[in-house]
Amino acid sequence: MNQPTEKKIVIRVKDVYKSYGKLEVLKGLCLEVFQGETVVILGRSGVGKSVLLRQILGIETPDKGSIEVNDQRISHMSQTKRYEAVKEMGMLFQGAALFDSLTVGENVAFYLRQHESKLEEKEVQQRVAEAINVVNLEGVQQKMPSDLSGGMRKRAGLARALALDPELLFLDEPTSGLDPISAALFDELVNSLQESLGLTVFMVTHDIDSLRATTDRIAVLVGGKVKVGTIDELVHDSDPWIHEYFSGVRGRAALNA
Repeated sequence: MNQPTEKKIVIRVKDVYKSYGKLEVLKGLCLEVFQGETVVILGRSGVGKSVLLRQILGIETPDKGSIEVNDQRISHMSQTKRYEAVKEMGMLFQGAALFDSLTVGENVAFYLRQHESKLEEKEVQQRVAEAINVVNLEGVQQKMPSDLSGGMRKRAGLARALALDPELLFLDEPTSGLDPISAALFDELVNSLQESLGLTVFMVTHDIDSLRATTDRIAVLVGGKVKVGTIDELVHDSDPWIHEYFSGVRGRAALNA
């Protein structure tokens, strides 16, 4: 994991509110993410982590407030401009979300063909090969997702996210369902890619081992807002859930490892 080399804000969430019927999920949430850092969104189940992720990606629109990504107001863009802005964002969905009827190579090429329609097929294949190689999946382009292990599926999903050469990488529970060894290897890969490609990483996770291995700062969702800090800062927070997360048996074991 890297500390940001400069304090350039690449994601700015300002006074965002989001409700579903009578259920208020985000309540004036504010958050800034700096270029080159890894920020982990943390919080109990159902607190709104995925909701926040969808707002930043432009999949949903906040009821109030604004969201800027690279100085562009994602929350106020037309659908066409938002589609163009998405090219700067790579997304690894929970479970990898590969298309079962497509080969690994076809999966990696899928969004590349959508967003870079002017590329010749030779260039598409070159970009696909580069993305597959960078996640250490050489030789699997013709295989089907069902032929891959859980860890390999995650890496294939990551290759698809990286094929567009994004500046921002979004990860939704990237190590869920993986055994500890595979999860640790995936964390190492994310750290390596962040450093070599200069990525800014925005990750949702419950995995305290993954959090410890990858994060620069943590944004904990509490009551529709966030508390932001490093592990060392948040471990002493007075909020009951934050205290239990870091000071419980698993938290102490992971942080003292």
